[in-house]
Amino acid sequence: MNEWSVYIIRCDNRYLYTGISTDVPRRLGEHRSGDRNAAKYTKAFSSIDLVYEIIIGSRSLASKIELKIKKLPKQKKEFIVASCFSRDELMEFIKL
Repeated sequence: MNEWSVYIIRCDNRYLYTGISTDVPRRLGEHRSGDRNAAKYTKAFSSIDLVYEIIIGSRSLASKIELKIKKLPKQKKEFIVASCFSRDELMEFIKL
């Protein structure tokens, strides 16, 4: 069974989108293609770049982390990206 990862992508060098996947390169390709499997949010952007990825393990924990990150202000998301947190450091930072 594949492990789940949390990832953050930067859209048009400005906006941050957080998601989870067992295959981040495939998922990134879907976001970039804008096809039916792309997130509705990312379809509007022409430039999409992976800026952070961390293996979490279970889908349940990855979903909880994703939700916590999505609720953070942009400044804290940028701090996560800049810090390249490990799994444990990320969980401590988001207080999970």
